[in-house]
Amino acid sequence: MARIDLRDVSVDFPVYNVHARSLKKNFLRVATGGNVSEDTNHHVVVRSINRLNLSLRHGDRLGLIGHNGSGKSTLLRLLARIYEPTEGDFNIEGHVSPMLEIMHGIEAEFTGYENIYIRGTVLGLTRQEIKQQVDSIAELTGLGDFLAMPVRTYSSGMMVRLVFAISTSIKPEILLIDEVFGAGDADFMEKARNKMISLLNQSSIVVMATHADVLIKEFCNKALLLDGGKLKYFGSVDTALKLYHQKENVSN
Repeated sequence: MARIDLRDVSVDFPVYNVHARSLKKNFLRVATGGNVSEDTNHHVVVRSINRLNLSLRHGDRLGLIGHNGSGKSTLLRLLARIYEPTEGDFNIEGHVSPMLEIMHGIEAEFTGYENIYIRGTVLGLTRQEIKQQVDSIAELTGLGDFLAMPVRTYSSGMMVRLVFAISTSIKPEILLIDEVFGAGDADFMEKARNKMISLLNQSSIVVMATHADVLIKEFCNKALLLDGGKLKYFGSVDTALKLYHQKENVSN
């Protein structure tokens, strides 16, 4: 059974060629949202995740809430094992399927069909698994004969259709989503919505970052509020959103 356990986990990013003077440190703090300090070598260090504790089990659908720079994307990339924790205990059981940078692996000079195989391989699918899903991916895109043409001839909306259809061909156990919803035209969005609901239902654990409250309320049963890399609240979706908007109103 899938599970995620983080105990006092922190993620630091050293910033080189910047002296740790007060003005520059304050600027970095505003720009990144993280905590800025110095390490033992007097390098500036931005702490993007600060001593985070989190446990998720089968059936958890977690919405990440917070302003830009609060640590949401860093947390997703930590869970995807793109980043390593600087300190703390980090344990994930189950196959992780990240839908983070969905344009990654797309080649403009190749056709849509060729990109289905390239992107599918990046997602960890075998060639046989991709072959079995080509027809369903093609149907979801709605691109028809354009799939035989180079991707460089596509409009931005057509590109979104292609990459979304490929990215949702995975069979997730732990699904990570970063602002995937809300892209594409109205006709495509209904099919995309149904596909995402199916994908969410197949997943054991889902962690989703989005600025759309309605999506958090609809698809998540828990929420985590981050501020400057620190956990401010973990629990009810309604409570997390209320606390977030209260802070927004005070800062404005």
